[in-house]
Amino acid sequence: METDDLNRLIRTLNAESQPGGESVPELELVRGDEPGPITSSTAPPAELPDEDGVPARLSALLTETMRRGGTDLLLVPGSAPVFRLHGQLEPLGAGGEPLGATEAFELVSPSLNAERRRRYHESGAVDLSLKIGRLGRFRVNLHRTRGGSAAAMRVLPKRIPPLAELGLPESLYELTRSSRGLLLVTGATGSGKTTTLAALVDRINKTERRHVITIEDPVEYEHAHGNSVVEQVEVGVDSPSFGDAVVSALRQDPDVILVGEMRDLATTRATLTAAETGHLVLTTLHTNDVPQTVHRVLDIFPAEQQPQVRHQLSLALSAILCQQLVPRKDGQGRVVATELLMASDSVRAQIRKGAFHLLHQELTLGRRIGMMTMEDSLSALVRAGIVAEGEARLRASHPEDLRA
Repeated sequence: METDDLNRLIRTLNAESQPGGESVPELELVRGDEPGPITSSTAPPAELPDEDGVPARLSALLTETMRRGGTDLLLVPGSAPVFRLHGQLEPLGAGGEPLGATEAFELVSPSLNAERRRRYHESGAVDLSLKIGRLGRFRVNLHRTRGGSAAAMRVLPKRIPPLAELGLPESLYELTRSSRGLLLVTGATGSGKTTTLAALVDRINKTERRHVITIEDPVEYEHAHGNSVVEQVEVGVDSPSFGDAVVSALRQDPDVILVGEMRDLATTRATLTAAETGHLVLTTLHTNDVPQTVHRVLDIFPAEQQPQVRHQLSLALSAILCQQLVPRKDGQGRVVATELLMASDSVRAQIRKGAFHLLHQELTLGRRIGMMTMEDSLSALVRAGIVAEGEARLRASHPEDLRA
């Protein structure tokens, strides 16, 4: 597609996406902003939005993703659309033409408001959620890549599954009964951290009378008010940043605060303060095990502040849950394996001293009170015939413990 043609499409989409024809600052590509097509694909430009504000072609691709039981749709220039099924990539198949350099942008741009357009053009990436009436909700990351624009789309379940359905221990619910403290859920991208937090908030909402504030980018699971009052704040729409949203939430009389991710110093500092000052805080980090998680929290702070932060974390921490998804032996999807540390007195002492290498030992000693190592979880899955031994070995931080 020529740059002039693309600029005309952007102007049309800007006008279509503003209710009442409200004018917005016009964003155009200049020549060289987006590279030309890298394939000989003759695919036509994306259709104008349908009644959901989403191009018909994108709706069709997302419908096919769900029909196949996929969790993700990947739109990458030079490749046909690709689905992720049970953790593995599967191409669209017959009739799947390689995408041109700007097709992902054309498919997603009708759903971008003026602020998100600005963020995409300035930083090269933007997160958002799509809601398509007949299909449900999707988390979207639109970004630039070497060949042009690309998008990764995650299917969000229409209902919030309970912990038992996710394969997580029911004892986690007990951790949310506390009136204060920090519960960290960690794991790689796509390991189900957001779903776990949603299940915990859903149980609070159904069984307790509390004021819950969730802070996410974007909002993934929608919570209707139940026994609790649940406010949902979307970063980039309702607040400029996670840090600002957490500080603001502290003045809004919350009982529970969910922070989508501790991604920077301001957010982490505000999150620890909230957990210390009489609030239950649920949040996530992209770490794989307990010692790495504690290291990551401390490394966010300058070195001279870390002794104070160790003391603060030792007082605030309630538990760390690390999770990963492992392919099932029968090929029918994936199952969760977990590591759970609860903040006993000895765990708090090790954190204060900076003896993080001893936290794995605390996990093994704490089995009697419900703690679990990742190797405990993986070996139980192997013994139950759910996971192959080879897959378990690949995911064990301490293979010798797994063999034992």
